[in-house]
Amino acid sequence: MTFNKSILVIQAHPDDTEAWCSGTLKLLHDRGYKITIATMTAGGMGGVQSTEDITIEVRKEEAARAAALLDADYVCLDQRDGFLFDSTDIRLDVVKLIRVVEAGIVLTHHPLDYHADHRATAAITDAAAMISSLPNVPIDEVPVPVTPLLYHTTPMSLTDPLGVPLSPPQFFIDITSVIEIKMEMLAFHVSQIELMKHMHKIDDFFGEMKKYNMELGQMVGVPFAECFWQHLGGGYQKNPLIQEELASYIKTVKA
Repeated sequence: MTFNKSILVIQAHPDDTEAWCSGTLKLLHDRGYKITIATMTAGGMGGVQSTEDITIEVRKEEAARAAALLDADYVCLDQRDGFLFDSTDIRLDVVKLIRVVEAGIVLTHHPLDYHADHRATAAITDAAAMISSLPNVPIDEVPVPVTPLLYHTTPMSLTDPLGVPLSPPQFFIDITSVIEIKMEMLAFHVSQIELMKHMHKIDDFFGEMKKYNMELGQMVGVPFAECFWQHLGGGYQKNPLIQEELASYIKTVKA
């Protein structure tokens, strides 16, 4: 079975992709994959001393500049930050996007992520990806030839919203060779420095993200890592495509 070398990342907010999976995306980009980064919202609530409208404008620009480092297109689906919910319209918009970019792989948040917008994004993306190859979906875009493979990125911690440990990640990717590109992408999101101080009491946003990748790396014996789960439930193919493409970077938890 052949999957297009087109990856669609659907996250809730600008900076989510950079924080959770941009190192892995860089490795896949270097293997000829076309990357599209989409956010459900423009993160309009993520401004401390600006209006929602100004914050939206700033964060879209930050996201587009970061995406450009992967030669990636950036798309915002223009839902409202903090008020994201599942609906027929947003599911159809995601199906359209999957079809337009002819995605062979889709990445989204973990279904049990800490943030309500992240959980909603995961549910919407799952529902849309599953029907993206079906001809009866009421949109004009041509169905993809096969249901795309679906992967989930790491939450801010490896716990669910109640602090209960998640099932272990299915695989880790050694991103040591591309950590500086990841940090360069994150560095475009200057607007979030003050937000993280205000919301999470994090004084060094970029440094804390790098530290998290270091902590994931320590779990598998490398300097820096990202981790993933592949959606292996009914309705999806089970081909371990990312794992095969990046076989030399795959790491497992040390006993």
